[in-house]
Amino acid sequence: MAVDLTTTGPNDEWPTGLDVGELRRSGWNPIAFRVFVVKIHSRCDLACRYCYMYTLADQSWADKPARMSPETAAWTARRIAEHAETHGLTSVEVVLHGGEPLLAGPGLIRDLVEGVRAACRCRVDVTVQTNGLRLDEEYLDLFDALGVRVGVSLDGDASANDRHRVFRDGRPSHRAVTRSLHRMLDGHRHLFAGLLSTVDLRNDPIGTYESLLEFGPPAVDFLLPHGTWTDPPPGRPGDASTPYADWLIPVFDRWYRAPRTTIRLFAEIMHLLLGGASTIETIGLSPCGVLVVETDGGIEQSDFLKAAYDGAPLTGLHVASDPFDVALELPGVAARQIGLAALADECLSCPVVSVCGGGLYAHRYRAGAGFRNPSVYCADLFALIGHIRRTMERDVEMMR
Repeated sequence: MAVDLTTTGPNDEWPTGLDVGELRRSGWNPIAFRVFVVKIHSRCDLACRYCYMYTLADQSWADKPARMSPETAAWTARRIAEHAETHGLTSVEVVLHGGEPLLAGPGLIRDLVEGVRAACRCRVDVTVQTNGLRLDEEYLDLFDALGVRVGVSLDGDASANDRHRVFRDGRPSHRAVTRSLHRMLDGHRHLFAGLLSTVDLRNDPIGTYESLLEFGPPAVDFLLPHGTWTDPPPGRPGDASTPYADWLIPVFDRWYRAPRTTIRLFAEIMHLLLGGASTIETIGLSPCGVLVVETDGGIEQSDFLKAAYDGAPLTGLHVASDPFDVALELPGVAARQIGLAALADECLSCPVVSVCGGGLYAHRYRAGAGFRNPSVYCADLFALIGHIRRTMERDVEMMR
């Protein structure tokens, strides 16, 4: 059942042909949200030049309060518990996010985490994604007490990281962030969830990977810079070239022969090639179970959609008035859960569609044509998946 995911105007770009009621009558049912990204602070103490929060199409952050209020945090906890109870979930994940979440202060973080756990009858896993600048002993002790795992954003060595991740006055951030990382590793290594690194084609891929390994991360996420067909990522021309695959493939080859951490993108592709299901939104056809709560209590779709157009993540829903189940009935949410039915015709005929899954939903956007397009990274994903498939097939042949 293919659906029309074209758009109707610059400020009203829901999938116009997607009738959720019709989808339900055909036998489809949405899956519950299991990951709740809670934006506890909407500002940042860095001015990263590629940040999708502040530099891409959606600028709704400017109209939101800097810090989530205690009342909104309490409503968020109730709604998470309500949703988990309604759907009989045995666990949920809460991701403390921003902006820079540590700007919210230890008190709000403690109250929110304890509030969610007190409200929920299921297990609540909590992580915080931070730039690391404020990761001091007070925060580390707090996260230790609360069982909060810590992900840190770092783009490589000093030259790679400081190409984009700088303070507002242009000062580099690498030294301050690595100082915080060493502080965590010295006494709180068990809190370390991993490193998030945004790919820059100008950085040496192997050098970047090796510099990240120096911190012994349990996982590394290489993030493709967010962009669309309308506003392409840096160095991604509208042709069949594969600059991002060409950057990632040497890293894969080094990692594959001597894995010293988990690289989620590669591990997910391998798992999908072996017939498994994806667990991350960026790859595969598994339905997306992620929901965002903004500092003002607004219930939003994935914040990656900020790359598409102004207002793209907005739903008009609020934690004080709307259960999360209402969001499951929205066309924009359903479009990220219906798998093949949301993909472009070109994708349906592609031999790696079950692995690629059309790529990240936001990366498919083209103004005037909506989201029913291949990913702006289509050529890169095809090349990367093909390389990983051939590598695995060679190893299987050698074992025969």
